[in-house]
Amino acid sequence: MFTGIVEELGTIVAKQDLPEALRLTVRGPLVASDARPGDSIAVNGVCLTVVELLSDGVFTLDVMQETTRRSTIQKTEVTAAVNLERAVTPSTRLGGHIVQGHVDGTGMVVGRNPSTHWDEVWVSLPRELARYVAQKGSITVDGVSLTVSDLAQDESGHRFQVSLIPTTLTATTLGTASVGTSVNLEVDVIAKYLERLAAA
Repeated sequence: MFTGIVEELGTIVAKQDLPEALRLTVRGPLVASDARPGDSIAVNGVCLTVVELLSDGVFTLDVMQETTRRSTIQKTEVTAAVNLERAVTPSTRLGGHIVQGHVDGTGMVVGRNPSTHWDEVWVSLPRELARYVAQKGSITVDGVSLTVSDLAQDESGHRFQVSLIPTTLTATTLGTASVGTSVNLEVDVIAKYLERLAAA
């Protein structure tokens, strides 16, 4: 489990295709500093397991086919920056919200309005996920816990707005995500459980 508070901007060092899988090599000295094989690290919001620790803060992770199908991981280029977060511990402050690292789908940055103190960003939302997203609720975008500031729907589909404060702009990949950038989305797991319970 994670909180959606990015600890470090890492870098994709290498990608290797495996049978029905993908192996990523990532550089992230901070998150690697106390990592061990088997630990969970979120990469752009995708929970992945450390396979091997190399030198200079570099580690490898395996990505299963289901994950490549639901996320942007397969399309992430070598040398690209990625948001990294270690799994929470019992004493961790829950600064964001409960994030599983189980990406529900992808969206796209469809609008960006810079201002003096923050950027307002609109992201497209798959129709099947729209019912889980509420104004002032939480959503995870590329591993970043954000508050939904507005919602919209028209003939082009569903979308939501988030406001990015200076810390988010400088400490995560969302600071440079231009219109047309694909992003990983994870909706609030509590909404999904409530729907399941109500249906039962």
